Amino acid sequence: MKKSLIALAVLAASGASFAQSSVSIYGIADVWFGRTTLSNAPSQIKLDSGGVSGSRFGFKGSEDLGGGLKANFLLEQGFNIDTGAASTAGQTFSRQSYVGFSGGFGEVKLGKMWTAYDDINGATNAVFDSALSPQNNVWLSTGYQANPNNGLYYVSPSMGGFSAAVSYALGENKTATVDAGSVVSFNVKYEGGPVYAGLAHQREKATDAAEATNFTRVNGSYDLGVAKLLAGYGRVTGAADTSTSEWQLGADFPVSGALTLSAGVARSSDNAAKGDATRKGYGLGAAYAMSKRTTVYGGYQSANVAKPGVADTDATLLAVGLKHTF
Repeated sequence: MKKSLIALAVLAASGASFAQSSVSIYGIADVWFGRTTLSNAPSQIKLDSGGVSGSRFGFKGSEDLGGGLKANFLLEQGFNIDTGAASTAGQTFSRQSYVGFSGGFGEVKLGKMWTAYDDINGATNAVFDSALSPQNNVWLSTGYQANPNNGLYYVSPSMGGFSAAVSYALGENKTATVDAGSVVSFNVKYEGGPVYAGLAHQREKATDAAEATNFTRVNGSYDLGVAKLLAGYGRVTGAADTSTSEWQLGADFPVSGALTLSAGVARSSDNAAKGDATRKGYGLGAAYAMSKRTTVYGGYQSANVAKPGVADTDATLLAVGLKHTF
C-alpha cells in the first residue's frame, strides 16, 4: 500500500512538472521572385529565399522552476526555401542553439545565439529590414559576425524603458604561442511610447594577436502615427587606421491596418587608408498583411559604388515576395 501511495505521489509530482513546461515548434517560410542587375553583367531572374526574414524552423521551450525562475532552450535552423538546402552547410542548427535561465534578473543564454550588437543592427532599417532596404550593398557595418559559436549572453530586464545586453563568444583557437580570438558585444536601448533609441558596439579578433575590427551602431525611430521616422548611423574601424562612416534615413507609412509603405536612403564613405570609396543607395517597398501570419511584399532597391580611378558599379533589385510564419 505504501509503495502504491509513493508511486502515485511521484506521478502527481511528475504531472505537475510537465504542466509547468512548454515546448513549441515555429518557423518562417519566406520566398521572393525578382530581377537583379549588376554593372557590366547580364541581368538575372531569380527565385530566392528570405526576402524579408531568413527562412527557418525551430524548437523552443521553457520550464517554470518556481520563484519566477525559468529554464529555457532554443534550437533554430535556417534553410533556403527555393532549394530546400540548409542555409549553412554542416550545421544542424545554423541560426541559434542555446540553453539558459530567465527571471527577475533578466536572461542568460549559453551556446550559439545572436550577439548584443545584432539586437540593434536592423531595428530601424527602412523597407522592413529586408533585401530591399537601402543599406544593402552600401553599408559595411552590416558585415559583422552575427551569431558566432561558443557564446555567453546576458540581457537585463527593462527598467523605465531602458535595458542593456552583453555577449561574449570564445574563439577557442588558442595555440602554443597565441591566445584565442573573441567576439565581444554590448548594447543599450530605450523603448518608451513613440521613441526607440539603441546604441551597440562589437569588437572582433580572429586571434588575440590579430588587429581588432570594431563595429558601432546608433539607431533611432519616432512614431508620429501617420508615419514612423527611422534613422541609423554606423562606423567600422580596422587595421592600418582604416575606417568607414555611414548613415541611413527612412520612414514607414501605414496606409491602412494591412498596408504599409516604406522608403529610405543610405550612404557610406571610406577614409583614405581604406581607399576613399563612397557608396549610396535607396529602397522603396510595400507590405500587405493578408492575415496575422501571411504577408506579401515588393519593392525596388538600388546601390552605387564610386572609387577613385575605378569605374562606378551599380546594382539593382526589383522583387515581390511572400512570407508566412507558423
